[in-house]
Amino acid sequence: MTTSSDRTLIVVMGPTATGKTETGIRISRAFGGAPILSSDSRQMYREIPIGTAMPTAEERAQAPHYFVATRSVEDFYTSGRFETDALHLLNELYQHHPIALLVGGSGLYIDAVCRGIDGVPGTNHTLRDTLLARLASEGPEPLLEQLHQLDPVYYAQIDRNNTQRIVRALEVCLETGKPYSALRSGQSKSRPFRILKIGLAIDRELLYARIDQRVDRMLEAGLEEEARRVYPLRTCNALQTVGYKELFDYFDGDIDREEAIRLIKRNSRRYAKRQLTWFARDPEIRWFPYADTEAIIAFLRDQIGHTGQSAPEPAVR
Repeated sequence: MTTSSDRTLIVVMGPTATGKTETGIRISRAFGGAPILSSDSRQMYREIPIGTAMPTAEERAQAPHYFVATRSVEDFYTSGRFETDALHLLNELYQHHPIALLVGGSGLYIDAVCRGIDGVPGTNHTLRDTLLARLASEGPEPLLEQLHQLDPVYYAQIDRNNTQRIVRALEVCLETGKPYSALRSGQSKSRPFRILKIGLAIDRELLYARIDQRVDRMLEAGLEEEARRVYPLRTCNALQTVGYKELFDYFDGDIDREEAIRLIKRNSRRYAKRQLTWFARDPEIRWFPYADTEAIIAFLRDQIGHTGQSAPEPAVR
């Protein structure tokens, strides 16, 4: 059994299409099969493996993965819930492993584990259901306009494509009568483990080319068919994301297929820019060229001081 002073969480982050899954697996294998927690806010939804670039069965066989294909798109899941679930799981895993990994590009989910969600009130389910009904019938723009009126500070920084955050911020504003931004203390919570943050850096032009190529591969792998299967659930929060929204508009006849593909690539590039903006504010991230996994492993070994050989893996959930 490890003590809190022995425990390390390696966080691997970076914009979309930088090979985080592969890098995480190689780091895991270098440290005795360290377990990997996904910090991608969409890879947990089992119905959408292609559009979320979910680790394949072969990749998951190379290292133990958690928060991958564990929920339905019909479930409403928040960063606050992820904080609770991930910390509980880490406490279990650290009984058998000195090292664990958190791998993904969702900044809010990473911050939830590393810093904690601030002391905002819990979910008001009645209000939440009302806001979700409005989202389904009116779209995000009226909700964004109301958020702008109630909390212009948070409105200025929110990802306008992330309807979950829009709904949550509005819910808090309406529930408390105070701006959501005013309730976010910005104070980090202490964690009973050491955190090492690794960022995967990449040239912007190369990143955009890799994004375009990945969209093409997803389409070849059946992204359009996957989107058609979940189309009846299109109002679910999990599907308010790049790759599905554009195809849903194509299915509705609002745009043609060529335009849908163009928009998926454009919006994926915009998402990557927002990710980079989010990560840029964190001085704790140590950046490495995205393909230089050997340098990353050497750095981690120097920081941790041992290879982190693990005990047998407990049952995967």
